[in-house]
Amino acid sequence: MIDFDLTEEQKLLQQTIREFAAAEIAPGAAERDEAMRFPHELIPPLAALKLLGIAIPEQYGGAGLGAIEAAIILEEIARVDGATALLVASHNSLCTMHLYRFGNEAQRQRYVVPLAKGEKLGAWALTEPGSGSDAAAMETSAALQGDHWVLNGSKLFITQGSVAGVYVITASTDRSQGTRGISAFVVEAGTPGLTVGKVEKKLGVRASDTAALHFDQLKIPKENLIGTLHRGFDDVLQILDGGRIGIGAMAVGLARAALEDSIKYAKEREQFGRPIGDFQAIQWKLSDMATEIDAARLLVYRAALLKDAGEEYKQAASEAKLFASEVAMRATTQAIQIHGGSGYLKDYPVERYFRDAKLCEIGEGTSEIQRRVIAKTLLE
Repeated sequence: MIDFDLTEEQKLLQQTIREFAAAEIAPGAAERDEAMRFPHELIPPLAALKLLGIAIPEQYGGAGLGAIEAAIILEEIARVDGATALLVASHNSLCTMHLYRFGNEAQRQRYVVPLAKGEKLGAWALTEPGSGSDAAAMETSAALQGDHWVLNGSKLFITQGSVAGVYVITASTDRSQGTRGISAFVVEAGTPGLTVGKVEKKLGVRASDTAALHFDQLKIPKENLIGTLHRGFDDVLQILDGGRIGIGAMAVGLARAALEDSIKYAKEREQFGRPIGDFQAIQWKLSDMATEIDAARLLVYRAALLKDAGEEYKQAASEAKLFASEVAMRATTQAIQIHGGSGYLKDYPVERYFRDAKLCEIGEGTSEIQRRVIAKTLLE
């Protein structure tokens, strides 16, 4: 028999994060969104709960939790603030996890420990102005000169780009080999030759920092290479698989926010002498939202459980991310419709959920890329 219940420990974690999110994250979410202000004040309390090192073993300063616990955490945070959920998701699953999984012991001690403890924030730099879904078009280069690597190029849409203390940067080390000639490097903020470019003004997740990076003769020690030379793209794909579970969980949290707020509004708002929740048109919207959200959560949990079990989860992660992100867009769209004119105003948070949800269909691989990954796996 398949057990769909969370363990007692997972339920306690869920309740703890739900209460923390309501008390610490939710109160300033609208203000931070409006001002596009990064939540620096949330870093210490997030770190205190080890939410900046969720899956990192305790010996490196993390919480030592699994993918299923990470999904629970991200759903609860996204329920109140998509921007903070993106901060937690990207810091954990991209930069920090890349260094933990593929870095050597010296790199783990030097970089993973402060990242997991929240002493530094991490950024993961893959996307470029001319290289998004097509990583083979990467133009950032790294050349070995003596005992140093020298990086030149630019990155775009980098989460935590202007606030990070540690960067994982991908670069071409053998352009003739395409994706088979890409490597990854760790770079500390403040290194000469690394400059932060434009900080983007976005539709949603506006309190999440997104910036361009520029590398002009960026010189780093030879030992800053992460993993095996020319094999960085293989590592990138594995990191993305794990990250997609997190984005799926974030999407579920945003969708759940839309549903819960809509239920509350449907009970309170009256038209024609009775609550609008009495009308079948509203009931069907709520029913469809609830059904799809439950299905999305199960897909996210399945991918997370496969990952925790050490089994193949690439297709499951893409299915979870694809379905959950599109469910989030449908749910938040319907939430605005249920709220009517009020839903179009910033007085109600459903318009923010709608704007935040769109990122889930784009970040860490668009819906189109997810369909490509799924189809490729099916046809192998």
